[in-house]
Amino acid sequence: MPEYFDGSSLSVIIPTYNRRELLCQAIEGYFHQSSPAGIREILVVDDGSTDRTEAALLELAKRSPVPIRYFWQVNKGPAAARNIGIREARSPVLLFSDSDIIPKDDLVSQHLAWHKERPQTTEAVLGYVTWASCVPVTPFMRWYGNNKLFEFSKLRRGEVHPGLFYTCNVSLKRTFLTTCGLFDEEFRTAAYEDTELGYRLSQRGLQLLYNPAAIGYHNQSFTFAQACSKAKANLDALQTFLKKEAGKEVLHQLTENRHSVSYRCKISVARMLATVFSPLRHFLDSPFPLPDQVYQLFFWESTQITESIHRRRSSDIQSEVEFGRRQTL
Repeated sequence: MPEYFDGSSLSVIIPTYNRRELLCQAIEGYFHQSSPAGIREILVVDDGSTDRTEAALLELAKRSPVPIRYFWQVNKGPAAARNIGIREARSPVLLFSDSDIIPKDDLVSQHLAWHKERPQTTEAVLGYVTWASCVPVTPFMRWYGNNKLFEFSKLRRGEVHPGLFYTCNVSLKRTFLTTCGLFDEEFRTAAYEDTELGYRLSQRGLQLLYNPAAIGYHNQSFTFAQACSKAKANLDALQTFLKKEAGKEVLHQLTENRHSVSYRCKISVARMLATVFSPLRHFLDSPFPLPDQVYQLFFWESTQITESIHRRRSSDIQSEVEFGRRQTL
């Protein structure tokens, strides 16, 4: 017999690590929600910060219209931090967000309304994320947000693939999570842990519904070099992901690609083009837009050097993922 939800309130869960100022800006966004009564609590799980995050939150809590609950753990990563939030939450619906996501004033009401209309425990709601107005958005960032960080530009309102389980702006029933599985704490960084959980939950009947009106604003900027560094830093998480059941499917697909003649030809051509168009590197962070293919080419070419730095099997896969060959789970 499925359990149902009445749509009255939710708990917000935010993991954080050394992002005191961004975190405070994100939490203040919940002070101005159109339905403040819909927030039962905000749970902040500190993943071992050293920037006086706790002191800042104590000051913020004094003027907060909703309860802020603070938890601290030795640095274990956002997966372990979110699991603490899940166990401690008091509301039947959990909204996951990040410490650099500022909610639009009706984000909470949008999530709650969809859950009220779709009360079955297996139904989750994915919101939309775009750049915050205070962030100077370059053409590269626009491409990066749509093609590497997220795939919102390809989505339509309604049910979407559970592989797009983005924990920057997603809500679901607590009972479903605690019954069907929490985040895998083997993931120590913010990469692939949400995709892996989305896969496992899909095996238990998860239906992920995209509501583009539930908007969160990404309050962070990226240069081309920073985005490449982030991709390289995710190598360990990728290696962990590929050992999981969800990752095995991706590994199989990528292995087939790698052995095809057409793929090898594309790689050779891409390397040649990266050399020919190398002068364009100076304009990657400029306000002048370049064709999407140029950003794609140089991002792949820059991140594939992990093959020479990390002599691991997953290095080959990393290059292919960044080249745009990754298939949605």
